Amino acid sequence: MKRKVRKAVFPAAGLGTRFLPATKAQPKEMLPLVDKPLIQYAVEEAVNSGIENIIIVTGRGKNAIEDHFDVSFELEKILEERGQQELLDVVRRVSDLIHISYVRQKEALGLGHAILMTREMVGDEPFAVLLGDDIIDAPIPCLRQMLDVYDQFQGCLVAIQEIPKESISNYGVISGSPVVYGGRDDRLYRVEDLVEKPPAEAAPSNLAIIGRYILEPEIFDVLAATPAGRGGEIQLTDGLRGLLSRQRPVYGWRFDGKRFDAGSKFGFLTATVEFALKRPDLSEAFRQYLKTLRLD
Repeated sequence: MKRKVRKAVFPAAGLGTRFLPATKAQPKEMLPLVDKPLIQYAVEEAVNSGIENIIIVTGRGKNAIEDHFDVSFELEKILEERGQQELLDVVRRVSDLIHISYVRQKEALGLGHAILMTREMVGDEPFAVLLGDDIIDAPIPCLRQMLDVYDQFQGCLVAIQEIPKESISNYGVISGSPVVYGGRDDRLYRVEDLVEKPPAEAAPSNLAIIGRYILEPEIFDVLAATPAGRGGEIQLTDGLRGLLSRQRPVYGWRFDGKRFDAGSKFGFLTATVEFALKRPDLSEAFRQYLKTLRLD
């Protein structure tokens, strides 16, 4: 019988160089999107998708992530003494979200290497991977959509999105053939090949891999045998190609939802504006402010 996906891995050991100097002394994953750090959005997506355990891969200078999801006795005591029950509930909700474990990646050697660091914690079962700087706003959480697909199809699954040709070289890209799912043939693809950050003219399609994955435990053996690629890093894309060479199926799911690349400054700004406009306590005042701007 197909095993349930219970665990999710969050690689968070990167240096966050695109946000320097803001990330010199704080993790990129802790940058606030309105009033929640980036990583909390992805953790909440995992929780709302039915995940039971989370493993966060951290590195040097990432202690703030652990502190954020831990109990803060001093802060809770102060809020309780001041009678600020609403804020106290907000703080407690974060620490009560889900059980979280941590593993260190001593060197930033790529996404594939970060996932390999979780091998003992994940064990011999399928698991999800979420990249915290890909924020996906969807009526049904992106990961929940993927878990529903995974229930029906054997093999690894990656989230994909159509990307303009001029931006495709920033992504891993798939080539594949459509598979009928839910009465449609434009959402699910059987992957035939994957290429990491190809030049636009050499890209096999406009379907780019986005930061959501469901992986079978066999990926660990493949990653352990995968040589370092571009930049001296072990790429997950190369590991997935290794699975294909072993005749293991890999699928791509074109998810329903709006994705923000919050790992880039422009994507972070657009996400901030759109999430603020969705907030009942902010939307009206913020909308009126935006109307006052002269955008010449």
